[in-house]
Amino acid sequence: MRLQLGYIPLCDAAPLIAAHEFGFARSEGLDLDLSAEPSWATLRDRLALGHLDGAHMLAPLALASRLALSGPPSDLVVPLQLSVNGNAITVSHGLWAAMAPASEDLVDVARAFARIATARRHAGRPLTLGTVHPFSCHSYQLRLFAEAGGLDPSAFRMVVVPPQHSVEALARNLVDGYCAGAPWNDVAVAAGHGRTAALGCDLAPDAPEKVLAVSARLDDATLPLVRAVARAGQWCARPANRADLLHRLAHRSYLNLDAELIGRAFAGDAIQDSAGSFRPARGHLDLSASVQEPRPGAARWLVAQMRASRQISHEDHLETEADAVYRPDLYQAALAL
Repeated sequence: MRLQLGYIPLCDAAPLIAAHEFGFARSEGLDLDLSAEPSWATLRDRLALGHLDGAHMLAPLALASRLALSGPPSDLVVPLQLSVNGNAITVSHGLWAAMAPASEDLVDVARAFARIATARRHAGRPLTLGTVHPFSCHSYQLRLFAEAGGLDPSAFRMVVVPPQHSVEALARNLVDGYCAGAPWNDVAVAAGHGRTAALGCDLAPDAPEKVLAVSARLDDATLPLVRAVARAGQWCARPANRADLLHRLAHRSYLNLDAELIGRAFAGDAIQDSAGSFRPARGHLDLSASVQEPRPGAARWLVAQMRASRQISHEDHLETEADAVYRPDLYQAALAL
């Protein structure tokens, strides 16, 4: 059976790419056509309209799509979580210099950011920060970063920039910083365009990041697909397979970047500055088997973040509906757990 799957060029798309490149899908009788999408909104719409059978997708966006909060009506379900963590907040060198935090401790950095953001708002020139989509852990982590410094998130502008374009946006001074997933923070820092200010795994440890979202119409193809992608994800998480994985991800058909740069996220490091210093980041990107089961608790956490970000009201009780989108039963059946 041939399936059309969408993804955005990110390190956590690795399970889909590996399922195609290393035979995991073929062993399940599946042929995968992978489509790199230009934005999360495009991917969401193509999945909802039936142009894609499944996709590597932002966990909050999968819920928002199914719950009719974003885009066309959707029948998607989530039978597999692909990853947790992997995001970071990168700011321009000018903003970092103005912040001059007392230390690199998260609270000190957040307070320094809050001071500059407040001054810029009062001067009528609010800071502009990029996020990959409103319904994303990136948006929620920017909010949590602001709150860690005692800042109301309304003090700065948040604009949508697809992750693969975030480095260019920073280099051209279109944004003062952004929150994106690996490898796009490391790319900006290595190129001398910015400085890592905070890691997503420090702001929201083990936040559900990407999921495999599939159309309910797949029926008999769902379990083989889940099995193939889950096994591919477990393969990706093994250090012994890293060189082969990075070689494929670096290809121009996928991330089109230097393999060593891509590898930082898998090694558990984050590039701190253009001098090349690294910051150990335990759990910076986790694709292991331990994170794959789509647990209802993760869906409920995402609904709580939507509420805290005023994307839904306190009167909207969507926890039960969100639980129904996450399908651990399909994961367990696929892996025969």
